[in-house]
Amino acid sequence: MPPKRQLGLVSAVALVVASMIGSGVFTTSGFLLNDLHTPARVLAVWLGGGLIALLGALSYGALARQFPESGGEYVFLIRTVHPAAGYIAGWVSLLVGFSAPLAAVALAFGEYTKPWLPASISPKLSGSCVVAAFATLHALNVQRGAWVQNGAVLIKLLLIVVLVAWASTHLRPVSSPPVADISIGNFAVALIWVSFSYSGWNAAAYVASEVRTPEHNLARAMALGTIVVTLIYLALNAVFVFAAPVEQLAGKLEIGRAAALALGGQALADFVTALITLALATCVSSMMMAGPRIYARMADDQCLPRWFCFPANGPPRHAILLQAAVALVMLWTATFQNLLTYIGFTLGLCTAGAVGGLIRLRLQTGQQVKVPGWPWVPVIFVVSVLLMSAFAVAHKPAESAVGIATLFLGWLAWQLQRAKQ
Repeated sequence: MPPKRQLGLVSAVALVVASMIGSGVFTTSGFLLNDLHTPARVLAVWLGGGLIALLGALSYGALARQFPESGGEYVFLIRTVHPAAGYIAGWVSLLVGFSAPLAAVALAFGEYTKPWLPASISPKLSGSCVVAAFATLHALNVQRGAWVQNGAVLIKLLLIVVLVAWASTHLRPVSSPPVADISIGNFAVALIWVSFSYSGWNAAAYVASEVRTPEHNLARAMALGTIVVTLIYLALNAVFVFAAPVEQLAGKLEIGRAAALALGGQALADFVTALITLALATCVSSMMMAGPRIYARMADDQCLPRWFCFPANGPPRHAILLQAAVALVMLWTATFQNLLTYIGFTLGLCTAGAVGGLIRLRLQTGQQVKVPGWPWVPVIFVVSVLLMSAFAVAHKPAESAVGIATLFLGWLAWQLQRAKQ
């Protein structure tokens, strides 16, 4: 039985914004400063990442108009390329699209809340608690979970505006070290790290079967959400990277707190920590809402056990339980920085495959499929992602190899599934 269409445009946009504004924007720029050396280069990477995400959002909008069904890349690749490609994308979504980012966001949540909690509570333990809490919330009721998320996203955006407005009047000139040259490869790897922060621009596609008037709302939600988040990212990172000398910020995971401490002392650092904690919590909420819809759809198609199907009423509770369990395993076994490259590399290949399927569909059907900015928008997106992936293989071979192995395991799982059927 198909799920009810209970989510409007506001909820779809809120889902996109909540999915994107997570741990990456509050943690990545410290690593970027360490590799790129100057604030201007860091901001250029954030702008480039936003433009690539917008190209992807416009392309996914065209796909969503053709296939307004929950599942994201899983559905798109089945319809435009081959069932095996869709199955691999669903496999990747389970491990990399949602569970690995959930683990990364929950770990960052634990690190940022560590000063407020007893020493006996580790970051991994507090991160596990927030995963369990939102899994329970979204397993109980679809609309109630959406209302909580919409309210939290609104509060988060208002607090970000207050922070940027205040900080912009208190930034002071800081001395910069001598500028070192960087390679194109380092810049491309930096784009992959940033792509982790933007990986949520397609979130509305995962709940398409529950969005009202999807032929209009899905494309608008992805484009509007991406534009809003890109502007927020540029403003926030301008505050972060110009708040203190580069050597005080480079390499720091908690760059948001470090920048606030340099600008306004302990009081501002506590305010920013509270803001970041809220952002991380809403990101956990959005992924716990979107990801399980893919596994439920795969179960409906008999690619996963029917235990994970959509129930007659309510959200896919068993799929939510599956994602929470996988995320908790990753949370307790992985490190943050390695997750960035692994997630960005593997997800990039899946989104490039989905947009490549859009190009193939358009060439087959002609103007029956409306694609904004055809052919430049989808082609530039695919070429950009493939170039970043090639540089990642050259500069981060270990993480890239794990990503390729994940895709290969997905293909093996597909072969086993087909043989069983």
